[in-house]
Amino acid sequence: MVRLTLDLVVKTVSHKNYKEESLAQYLRKITHLNLSDKNIDTIDDLSLCRNLNVLYLYDNQIRQIHNLGFASNLTHLYLQNNCISCIENLTSLKKLEKLYLGGNYITVIEGLETLEELRELHVESQRLPLGEKLLFDPRTLHSLAKSLSVLNISNNNIDELEELGLLENISHLIAVDNQLHHVKDLEFVLNKWTKLCSMDLKGNPVCRKPKYRDRLILQSKTLESLDGKEIKEMERQFLMNWKASKASRKKSKEESMTNEHATYPHFYDFGTGHPIVPVYCNPSGKGKPKFLILSDVQRSPHN
Repeated sequence: MVRLTLDLVVKTVSHKNYKEESLAQYLRKITHLNLSDKNIDTIDDLSLCRNLNVLYLYDNQIRQIHNLGFASNLTHLYLQNNCISCIENLTSLKKLEKLYLGGNYITVIEGLETLEELRELHVESQRLPLGEKLLFDPRTLHSLAKSLSVLNISNNNIDELEELGLLENISHLIAVDNQLHHVKDLEFVLNKWTKLCSMDLKGNPVCRKPKYRDRLILQSKTLESLDGKEIKEMERQFLMNWKASKASRKKSKEESMTNEHATYPHFYDFGTGHPIVPVYCNPSGKGKPKFLILSDVQRSPHN
């Protein structure tokens, strides 16, 4: 295994101006550092690289996030495909905008309460224990509610999105290969995501439900792409017209039924749906009229 030290950083970067400035001065100027796929398992003290904006540490063997408190200027952090099981020690990264943690062993999305500038969070394909799903700490969701716009939660055995409705500024959701089953649940959360323009749910059971695409397009007026397929204005307008026509027909039918009930308020069998008419059943004319269902009268041989 390899420790991430300043010596490794020096070997990685090209220090061309070593005669004109010290190594420490040069390290302080570094803004981008790529240390991916170097079998790193531990992050050592890199505090001389205090002006880092982008740090690539993906495809390593890192088990714990630590020693990054110095990187207060960091905006992009790439830690995907490591061995991380807990999101921690990121409170000093106040300027962080994009965080990549896919392909780790994380079970709970937490510890992001201070990252008020975070716009993108990628936590896809966590190596979860069998039968478990990725969970979200409500405190983290509340703290990211106004900043987060891109969320990738693909392949995490997720079966509902209701709690993510707090993320009011979501514009892109990638949630492929999960366990979402119900269109109604999606309609509920779409009602809260008023800025959503792209959503990818391919590989979820819900995608096989009747009218799945139509219902989601009708529910979200801002959605521009669903499952990688563009939503054209003509498609949305057709569905809106169809929905309006269906509603109009239903209203007309209800009004017709109401009028019929008003005309014969005392002569309607609400159990069978048949109208009732008064008929004298006694040929002698004696006695009170008996009320029979119209269909019974029509079937009677004495009608």
